[in-house]
Amino acid sequence: MPGAAGSPFDLDHLPYGVFSRSGDQPRVGVRIGDHVLDLAPVAEIGDPASALARAWRTPSLNAFMAMGRDQWAIAREWIEEVLRHDVHEARTAPHLHPLADVELHLPVEVGDYVDFYASEHHASNVGRIFRPDQEPLLPNWKHLPVGYHGRAGTIVPSGTGIVRPQGQRKAPTEDAPTVGPSRRLDIEAELGFVVGVPSALGDRVTTGDFARHTFGVVGLNDWSARDIQAWEYVPLGPFLGKSFATTISHWVTPLAALDAAWTDLPGQDPRPLDYLQVDGPAGLDISVEVVLNGTVVSRPPYSSMYWSPAQMLAHTTVNGASVRTGDLWASGTISGPEPDQRGSFLELSWGGKEPFLVDGEERSFLEDGDEVTLRYTAPGTSGGRISLGEVTGRILPAT
Repeated sequence: MPGAAGSPFDLDHLPYGVFSRSGDQPRVGVRIGDHVLDLAPVAEIGDPASALARAWRTPSLNAFMAMGRDQWAIAREWIEEVLRHDVHEARTAPHLHPLADVELHLPVEVGDYVDFYASEHHASNVGRIFRPDQEPLLPNWKHLPVGYHGRAGTIVPSGTGIVRPQGQRKAPTEDAPTVGPSRRLDIEAELGFVVGVPSALGDRVTTGDFARHTFGVVGLNDWSARDIQAWEYVPLGPFLGKSFATTISHWVTPLAALDAAWTDLPGQDPRPLDYLQVDGPAGLDISVEVVLNGTVVSRPPYSSMYWSPAQMLAHTTVNGASVRTGDLWASGTISGPEPDQRGSFLELSWGGKEPFLVDGEERSFLEDGDEVTLRYTAPGTSGGRISLGEVTGRILPAT
């Protein structure tokens, strides 16, 4: 398609999303360049009873994702065919819409949401900040992917305003807790993974079955109220400090588009237990940019993550817990070994004690009116780079 060749949204990407035009119901489309292809009517040209078309006429990706890996591959091959060859242009052109003319929606009806803590650099930094007199990593951290269950109902699409949360907070210098707007509002630059094929209660998903169950990835910002979190998290972990909002990208990149991005893990010591063993490259070479009010303040590399996505999914189900179509799990904050690779403002400002500079201004935690954008890129299968889209949110005053 003209304008798509060589772009981060060329034929080697083809991410899925949900869109609508004025007066129409939301439905599934695929992005190509700066356009979205309305998939259902194009599929119906060749087969009016197409099962794929029925799935694509629904307001989320769930029906399509539930069809399974074989159908995902058939659909991708067909989309590449109709977009690559001029013979299809007359039929597809009426169903290609400029992104500027459509509204984008949350792409997935999210079931359960689990957030992990898979970066050794992030976990070590947070341990040093929150527990300066103890070992930064707790004894279990290198034996299992640590995670918690989040709140699926507050997952929102990119561009949604984030209202500053209220809750209990108690600074070390205060005698008693108070309730009010968070004074230490933060981001966490993460990668999210979307379940396509469910598993049965009592079954376990092995690391080798990761690609059979996982449809694709999204960019994800796990907004965090650090003062609320610090006061509440002992002994049961994050709750209100995390549950007020999580933002994901409009576009879901299918795993097939990431075939060239797989890379070796940085190394795991001690050796994980057998159910967490992985064969071959299990990490992902995905680069992230954290942008605050238009200025890049950090570049976290996902390739530095200690635990792989396959290990996270295997651990989620090792006790027999099932996963459902639309379930979302997140990697936890992506942070690399260098100071400019930290994926949260908590780390960039070292708990607020060492502010970082943005256009000459000292910054630590988020202020009302701040806009944060996370950008993601990865190697494409054609040799260039694909963009996993952006995750943007602006901080609104507490209500």
